[in-house]
Amino acid sequence: MLSDTDQPQSNATWGALEGLTVLELTQMLSGPFAGMCLADQGARVIKVEPPGGDHTRDLGPNPDGGRTMADGGYGGYFASINRNKRSIVIDLKSAGGRDLFLSLVADADVVLENFRAGVMDRLGLGYETLAEVNPKLVYAAIRGFGDPRTGESAQANWPAYDVVAQAMGGIMAITGSEPGGTPTKIGPGVGDLIPAMQSVIGILAAVYRAERTGRGQFVDVAMVDGVMAVCERAIFQHTYTGAIPGPEGNAHPLLCPFGLFPAKDGHVAIGIPRDVFWAIFAEQIGMPELADDPRYRENAGRLERQDEVHEIVGSWTSARSKSEIARVLGGKVPFGPVQSADEIIASDHMQARAMLAPIEHPGVPGRFAIANTPIKMTETPGGVHARAPLVGEHTSEVLAEFGFSDDAIESLMADKVVA
Repeated sequence: MLSDTDQPQSNATWGALEGLTVLELTQMLSGPFAGMCLADQGARVIKVEPPGGDHTRDLGPNPDGGRTMADGGYGGYFASINRNKRSIVIDLKSAGGRDLFLSLVADADVVLENFRAGVMDRLGLGYETLAEVNPKLVYAAIRGFGDPRTGESAQANWPAYDVVAQAMGGIMAITGSEPGGTPTKIGPGVGDLIPAMQSVIGILAAVYRAERTGRGQFVDVAMVDGVMAVCERAIFQHTYTGAIPGPEGNAHPLLCPFGLFPAKDGHVAIGIPRDVFWAIFAEQIGMPELADDPRYRENAGRLERQDEVHEIVGSWTSARSKSEIARVLGGKVPFGPVQSADEIIASDHMQARAMLAPIEHPGVPGRFAIANTPIKMTETPGGVHARAPLVGEHTSEVLAEFGFSDDAIESLMADKVVA
């Protein structure tokens, strides 16, 4: 927890996407993360929640004094990926809710959702319907296996989460402790995060075109496709050689040494992508003869003798601490210690790069740090400037911005169309 004096930077012109209006109907991780990326760069992201709120609001950790789902829900998971957004509650299953959403779409630039294929169509809010209301609208969908509009998969109706996308997209097959070993799930939810970031690229490309042509379009990213796309090395290795890449362990199939090595107090990463770095490495560890040894001088030779090279490097690193290794190799060859969360938070680099954003947590004194945006811009810096919203915190405010009168808002409230 941080002190109450720590504040996220606030700047009226903080984001390059200021003026872009996004209606976000999302859940879990992929959709909310995509919306977060847009909000971090200044977009007006309006989180449209169902009555009762996004069910992920109650996912922990939940600090003492924080909100439970009974009073709106607000856990650390929700707080991290829904910062900079505003919340409005609309019952889209009601006729009034559908009509209200269509009226908002008329003045929006982007609609973002990550339901299963067909959900929005059954609500009467599919892309074609929304495009009639706003031809310039960019409609983005993130689904496990994509949308039939861009290519109907046999698995189009399968539910999918991060672990499924990691498995079917190929990233698990090449991740594991040792070659030939058991496939391993990657820690962060990359099955959600990768397609989320790819969706943002698609959204911004479509918005750019819409500004020039006046025509929006449907942007579709399948989670499985997104993961497969970043496993491109495995694909070309197979098609070029016929080999089927498996778990690579902590080494690299094409470069040596390039991976993790033990230290007295943990592990370090060392990457030698070029022979010149091998010569520098050999000099720094006091074994300059390795640079001229014909067995190790070039990457091809080192790769053929990977076990020998790993033994040489590992023997040197294992006798030293991470900080000792850093004093020898830091800044000279590609090197970095493996850092845990507490080490990351204490890192001078993260502090210098403003990568830790302090936010308030409703009902709890002090502030908590969440990861800030890594995208740094000189004129419109972006980043975290507001905590995640409470359920329906901005319903009246948002509707007023879209031209609804106080009486109209009260009527919608009374009819339980909004909350």
